[in-house]
Amino acid sequence: MLAAPRTLSDRLVRPGVLSSALLVLGGALFTALLAQVSIPLPFTPVPVTLQTFAVLTTGAALGSRKGALALLVYTLAGMAGAPVFAGGSGGAATMFGPLGGYLIGFVVAAYLVGLLAERGWDRDGKVILAMILGEVVMYAIAVPWLGLYLGMAKAVTLGFVPFVIGDALKLLVASGLLPLTWRLVGRSR
Repeated sequence: MLAAPRTLSDRLVRPGVLSSALLVLGGALFTALLAQVSIPLPFTPVPVTLQTFAVLTTGAALGSRKGALALLVYTLAGMAGAPVFAGGSGGAATMFGPLGGYLIGFVVAAYLVGLLAERGWDRDGKVILAMILGEVVMYAIAVPWLGLYLGMAKAVTLGFVPFVIGDALKLLVASGLLPLTWRLVGRSR
């Protein structure tokens, strides 16, 4: 008897080294693409992007290891100079500058959301809690890192508060998308 699929990628793709590598690369490219939907805000170094949506859905769809690896590949590609970060930027300066905590937070958030998805949290109402926990972890890393550059009060004011509503909307869309996708793929096979 075959084990039940733990993630959407397990359900849709036959396991193997090549398929895993392609899923990781696809997650990194998905994040890079959504990072280009970028709106700079004049009062903060942190732009509005769709990266958090990509992080949450990549983690949930690929699982903890492949999801975190996809975000790590994305981060390393950007550090190497590929124009994959918000607004087509790249380079090590982004990683080691005020926004580096977001990049580290992306990897950890994808891992956590993926871990919860492997336990079935992406198939029902618990998915919203998984996504909230992913966001909390991301900001728990990103805001203190930004605080090293701006001071903690400014980091909260400029690196968290302006993004709460947008991230809540992205989180709600991702939370609706995952259970819906599970229902659709469940019917197709």
